[in-house]
Amino acid sequence: MAIPQTKAELLSAIDTSYRKLAADLKTVPPEKVRDLSLEGHRAGTMISVADLMAYLIGWNELVLKWYRLKRDHLPVDFPETGFKWNELGLLAQKFYEDYAQLSYEELLARLAAAKDGIVSMVSECSNDGLYGGPWYEKYTLGRMIQLNTASPYANARSRLRRWKIEQGLP
Repeated sequence: MAIPQTKAELLSAIDTSYRKLAADLKTVPPEKVRDLSLEGHRAGTMISVADLMAYLIGWNELVLKWYRLKRDHLPVDFPETGFKWNELGLLAQKFYEDYAQLSYEELLARLAAAKDGIVSMVSECSNDGLYGGPWYEKYTLGRMIQLNTASPYANARSRLRRWKIEQGLP
């Protein structure tokens, strides 16, 4: 999939990659959701499908937080308060812990709500607001959104499909 260059392309990329991922997530057997059998976000670690969802939720909710803070002219600690860009494995671990108490159904709903929040946010932005100039360092707002929604959804789907094959699941 090409990197979105317009608001319409971004919305389409988010929708397409999310719909495909959501369909695959719905087929995970409940007894497998918490198995630590999926390659983790840090080398040499194993995570569960629930952790994979927590990772996506965490990044989606961060995008919404970044946008809200910047819109309100408040400082933003990128990527997150207490974390640097070279500590993303630790941030992933925080996401796993943040959402560990949620049921699989709650994780599905939380991911859908975060994605819907981002779609609403994008819908309110102009094409120029998304792609007219840098929003964070050299990145446009649209690119930052894509890097934390459509791309990770597609990556997660690939990982999930590979995992399902390894697990002998349909």
